[in-house]
Amino acid sequence: MKRETLFLKVVVFLIGIAVLALCIFGLPVLAEFEEWIPELAYLQYPFLTGVYAAAIPFFFALYQTLKLLSYIDKNEAFSELSVKALKNIKYCAITISILYMVEMPVLFLIAQADDAPGLVALGLVIIFASFVIAVFAAVLQKLLKSAIDIKTENDLTV
Repeated sequence: MKRETLFLKVVVFLIGIAVLALCIFGLPVLAEFEEWIPELAYLQYPFLTGVYAAAIPFFFALYQTLKLLSYIDKNEAFSELSVKALKNIKYCAITISILYMVEMPVLFLIAQADDAPGLVALGLVIIFASFVIAVFAAVLQKLLKSAIDIKTENDLTV
């Protein structure tokens, strides 16, 4: 089991590095609206604020994922700590969905001015993917909680 969790930890770490690089190098270049859409230069800061605000819960969810994988490594997968990590991942995914819902009017204006409907589609994909992750984490959290309750009940019976 250590190999699988190590692989997942490396993948989570690489995803975090890629998103961090995008936040540091890609977004400031992408947000220079005055060069390619001068009439929307005023949307530069709302755009950056929304995307950077969504990056915070994203990185926190990655951290919680690494914690969850370390609990699995330590054979503590069926613990309240794992339930708490899943709960935090669920809240992070919900927060990302809400932040991108708030950001959608800005993305719509940018897409409409630049004639790029894919930008709106990308925003919708992020919203729905985050929502699916939140639902999946909630289901896993409930399953894990009920498994812990059954285990605790069995331990008390014996």
